[in-house]
Amino acid sequence: MSRSSFFASPLFVGFDDLERLLERIAKASSDGYPPYNIEQRDPRRFRITLAVAGFTEDQLTLSVQDNQLLITGRQDEDGDRTYLHRGIAARQFQRSFVLADGLEVVAARLDSGLLQVEIERPVPESQVRKIEISTGPAEVRSHLKTVAGRGRRA
Repeated sequence: MSRSSFFASPLFVGFDDLERLLERIAKASSDGYPPYNIEQRDPRRFRITLAVAGFTEDQLTLSVQDNQLLITGRQDEDGDRTYLHRGIAARQFQRSFVLADGLEVVAARLDSGLLQVEIERPVPESQVRKIEISTGPAEVRSHLKTVAGRGRRA
């Protein structure tokens, strides 16, 4: 099966993940609904704001899978109403955002028709490991013999 892609060249071996990422980005940006903003709050915090007027909290779903934030909105049709003019449709949407490695969605808030999704890059925790100090050359030699002996048996 051949693909028509920039990465189909034999010079680009092993770039399948990058190609899939670019395909997801292209597919995610093809529809302009709902409109959104992305703002950088500081070097480690971001906010995505989507205009989702008419949607309630129960009609919106957020999920993260494989570094992809997926936001879905579903409104049910109200069959009990008779419209003389219908300019506000019950539109469903699915909007996705590819997140860089290390970014985490930490909160989401719906206020006045705007869905705000807070994203952070957590500060990595420093790990401290205590190394025991042995005394005398005999202990060091016996430890080295044990390690070397295991290597010979394998």
